[in-house]
Amino acid sequence: MKKLSFVIILYLSTLILFSQNAAYEVNLSGNAYVTSFQQGASVTESGLKKWISDKSVIETFVYFHKPQTITISIKGKSKNESVIEVIFRKKRFKTSVTSGDFEIPIGTFQIRNVGYEPIKLQGISKTGNEFAQIESFVIQTNEKPTYVHDFSDYWGRRGPSVHFRYTMPKENIEWFYNEISVPKENDVTGSYYMANGFGEGYFGIQCNSETERRVLFSVWSPFDTQDPKLIPDSLKIKLLRRGEGVHIGEFGNEGSGGQSFLRYSWEAGKTYKFLTQVKPDGKGNTIYTSYFYATDENRWRLIASFLRPQTNVFYTRAHSFLENFIPEQGYLTRKVLFGNQWFRTSSGEWIEAVESVFTYDETARKQIRLDYQGGYDKQKNRFYLQNCGFFNKSTPYESKFIRKKGNNTPKVDFSELGKL
Repeated sequence: MKKLSFVIILYLSTLILFSQNAAYEVNLSGNAYVTSFQQGASVTESGLKKWISDKSVIETFVYFHKPQTITISIKGKSKNESVIEVIFRKKRFKTSVTSGDFEIPIGTFQIRNVGYEPIKLQGISKTGNEFAQIESFVIQTNEKPTYVHDFSDYWGRRGPSVHFRYTMPKENIEWFYNEISVPKENDVTGSYYMANGFGEGYFGIQCNSETERRVLFSVWSPFDTQDPKLIPDSLKIKLLRRGEGVHIGEFGNEGSGGQSFLRYSWEAGKTYKFLTQVKPDGKGNTIYTSYFYATDENRWRLIASFLRPQTNVFYTRAHSFLENFIPEQGYLTRKVLFGNQWFRTSSGEWIEAVESVFTYDETARKQIRLDYQGGYDKQKNRFYLQNCGFFNKSTPYESKFIRKKGNNTPKVDFSELGKL
């Protein structure tokens, strides 16, 4: 009798627990990635489609905030019968899919740790061309998880961008010098490792594809538009000098202005130097010039020199950032190190920069994604930024970091730079 009473109490407790749960629909459009054999499936604005290969692995990432019991169902539609496999917390569940719309229970699970958990999909067999079109996972839990919802799927899948702003001296700053290195295996396609940011633009290196890398320097126009074709001639960024092999063009969609880039095969594990000058021309305009030290060639290279009209400033808002610009790559972690920063005043004095403040973009501010981090590597005496990949330790907004003074003043021959 006591045993029966215990079973009844346990059953009723379970009913009470799940009656308190809420259902959260995790759409694949903003939370899923094809992490293996990407040509065999596609994540679209309506979910997983063109899922034709059993080699493809599709992972959907959800962050759980405490240990708990959850249930998972899968929702979608299919034109034909198929068998798919759902993998969660190392457990595999083969699920038969019939034609038409479906919502199929997968199982009940114990979440034991706080952090991101991937829900994996893989095809087993199919009678038609596609395994199925998957719209979402429905998760029942009494604690709301973190996932991309009520937000742009595009920006959510790109992941959070992370930044450092550097504490600047009160003097007029004409030059900013920075050194960056991308640790090995962190040169992820779709990454922009921006070294020298200023109030009107930015300068850094990109990993554009498996075969192409760039050194990129851009200056915004004072005319506010997303379309560079709308900028009046009087407010266009004007090219004054260009470096050897440098492409000159325009950019839009994030403000508009002048852009320059050098295709250069920089390497992970090596340190590269960046030097940017911002100087008023005395006629109501400002000249922006950037140089890249090609470590592999042992020389400084001019990227470009631009004139920005109706602007009268020295260097402002010195900063660096790390971003992913390809949404399909948002499941991969990337990291970059920044060190030996220096300011040079308009009177020629070098001042070492040792303080940085960590910030991030709206994706992180709204807690859409939690995989963002910045800090100080004491051993290397460098600041670092890290983002994407669904790691679990986040750095608080406006965390301050101080690096040890290195007293390693940049060795720059400014007269030679002027000849480039």
